[in-house]
Amino acid sequence: MKYLGIYLIVISGVIIILIPLLWMLSTALKPLGETLLFPPKWVPTPPQWSNFINGWKALPFNIFLKNTLIITFTALLGQVLSSSLVAYGFARFRAPGKDLLFLILLGTMMIPEQVRLIPIYILFRILGWINTFKPLIIPAYFGGGAFSIFLLRQFFMTIPFEYDEAAKIDGCNSFWIYLKIILPLSKPALTTIAIFSFMGYWNDFMGPLIYLHSPEKYTLSLGLRMMNVPAEGGLVPWHYLMAVSLLVVLPCILIFFFAQKYFIQGVVVTGLKE
Repeated sequence: MKYLGIYLIVISGVIIILIPLLWMLSTALKPLGETLLFPPKWVPTPPQWSNFINGWKALPFNIFLKNTLIITFTALLGQVLSSSLVAYGFARFRAPGKDLLFLILLGTMMIPEQVRLIPIYILFRILGWINTFKPLIIPAYFGGGAFSIFLLRQFFMTIPFEYDEAAKIDGCNSFWIYLKIILPLSKPALTTIAIFSFMGYWNDFMGPLIYLHSPEKYTLSLGLRMMNVPAEGGLVPWHYLMAVSLLVVLPCILIFFFAQKYFIQGVVVTGLKE
């Protein structure tokens, strides 16, 4: 009974968080005429399951899905590899000024994205990368971001240095120690970074909006934005929009659900050692 209050607070929080998702599902199963009813009708009768198919066919979402998959998984691979290499250097090597460089790296997390937007856009325009996938992918191969480096560096520091010394006695160099020892022992942290990266690139809206101009190169997020316009009768097709939105958000829910053990373990363990 002493935990009853805590349970009630947690359950209340879960219900509040689930309300938007349930509203999306309810709207996705309604005909267009019932989407704006007041008071709202939560349980559509009968449910319009065809909204998912018709909404997906309303725009070339197959092309948007292919573009999103290319950008997401290519950038995810680059972010995991590059951030783990940089974090390995900060965690295992001794060098003068290393701590200062790490503080400077952390300081970049305080710079708003809007401050860097115009200089980065000008750079990509000079390079001729506008209206290509390159601005959305290639930066991931140059460090992977300060947060990813910080998270992996903290995790790498929890791995005993005795493993490195034993491997060096057996003839391993630094790269093979990283490849054969550090990475296999860091699956929780690497999975955490992969989840964060996947959700970030999969749901990214500003990047594709700024750099992609051709509809055949649009991603799912831009496709959803294209649906948010009045159709016949001056109404936004909310039933189609919510149906496709559920399909788009479903991979993020499934990945987090099946990988939550590694995700939680990676976040917890990274804070065990200074």
